[in-house]
Amino acid sequence: MEKRRIEIMDTTLRDGEQTNGVSFVPHEKLMIARMLLKQVGVDRIEVASARVSEGEKEAVSMICRWARQADKLESVEVLGFVDGGVSVDWIHETGCRNINLLCKGSERHCRFQLKKSLEEHVADIRQTVAYAQEKGIGVNLYLEDWSNGMKDSPAYVFGLVDALQDAGIRRFMLPDTLGILNPILTADYVGQMCRRYPALHFDFHAHNDYDLATSNVLAAVANGCRGVHTAVNGLGERAGNAPTSSVQAILHDHLHVETGIQEAMLGEVSKMVENLSGIAVPPNKPIIGESVFTQVAGVHADGDKKNNLYCNDLLPERFGRKREYALGKNSGKANILKNLEELGLELTPEQTRRVTDRIIELGDKKQLVTQEDLPYIVSDVLKHTAPDDRVKLMSYMVSTAYGLKPMASVKLEVNGELYEESAMGDGMYDAFVRAVRHIYKNKLERPFPWLTNYQVSIPPGGRTDALVQTTISWTYEGKAYRTRALDADQTEAAIKATIKMLNIIN
Repeated sequence: MEKRRIEIMDTTLRDGEQTNGVSFVPHEKLMIARMLLKQVGVDRIEVASARVSEGEKEAVSMICRWARQADKLESVEVLGFVDGGVSVDWIHETGCRNINLLCKGSERHCRFQLKKSLEEHVADIRQTVAYAQEKGIGVNLYLEDWSNGMKDSPAYVFGLVDALQDAGIRRFMLPDTLGILNPILTADYVGQMCRRYPALHFDFHAHNDYDLATSNVLAAVANGCRGVHTAVNGLGERAGNAPTSSVQAILHDHLHVETGIQEAMLGEVSKMVENLSGIAVPPNKPIIGESVFTQVAGVHADGDKKNNLYCNDLLPERFGRKREYALGKNSGKANILKNLEELGLELTPEQTRRVTDRIIELGDKKQLVTQEDLPYIVSDVLKHTAPDDRVKLMSYMVSTAYGLKPMASVKLEVNGELYEESAMGDGMYDAFVRAVRHIYKNKLERPFPWLTNYQVSIPPGGRTDALVQTTISWTYEGKAYRTRALDADQTEAAIKATIKMLNIIN
């Protein structure tokens, strides 16, 4: 039996940009649009609201120029308004060929905001739809406040759709504009629409005010919706929209329907949007959070060794991730062994016990321990005669002055040989990294790791005048690494983390 196919319309660039504090510049919108359509595989993207600004118009034009060349123009949509054709003209000038027309889906909105009757509103909508079609622009119709309309004035909603179902509208889009629904109500209201109008294509647009957006999407699709709206990382007005990653997982695993989503790309697009929006993804965010595929309890690691007893269908490999085993006071021997195994380190049972005790001690002090720290802990605890670090920082000097770029001079010992370089940078740490990169590129003729993320925090339980912790993420030869270091000085902590990284790859 052929699986049912559900359309995914991603609104990160329109509704997602309505997140407080988020604003994408045109080239950022283009980067996200390209990734969503070409790599992630969403069916459609809503990229802007008409008439917002000249900058927004430039962004839409840029996206549409690329989309035309990539044969994706029919997948690009812009929100527009019933405004006598002004929105249609704005969209037409950008080269876009789809308008998501916003009308009033509840009697209260129609009566109190527009001060019009249903019949008057329908006439205005029909006029805008006809004008768009004359311009060669396809029309999807948003029924704004539809959920409240179904709750308070269903006769109005049905009257609106009755009057417009023959107008050549491609999709009727059902937004829970104020996020009032739960899965039971969603199933009821969507079911009524789909049974009454079986020939129409309905999209569902959830908002997350009660933390039910993803559950409501599940209910909407189960009751007949052919398409759903999502946003990367759940960005959107107020509490946001249904996250693209979570929606994909529930549609695939719980309803067994098909989408065009490439699951392995969900982590990458999440990181891109996180970096460009400035809105951090919580580490425990399902599918895309940094720690959601990390087992903490030792009993879980033990169970994973015994026929994957603690695994579900959300296997990290589906999403371009891998399972990790946390190191801390709850780790237990099984977690330690898993991490040692990945590093290729073999210890006796007694040595493993001593390393475990040391990690528990660090955990009690609220220090974060990573897999990259493990070789250092092993060496420290067991007092091995293992060789010293092959990359040593012999000396460095960083300086900065008002009106001048920071400068760094670095002396590095690599495999017993001394190297010196100087460089300027945008900050003291950046100058240090540039100097070290010069050593690797010009003198060692070796690639230098690419820094992908840099975070500074006060260790849990710390004080503002205590140590700071610097966490740096890197990629090197296709692999991801993360190193941490503590120091009273932020730059010194970052430098320590960098030297750790160089010893890992040396």
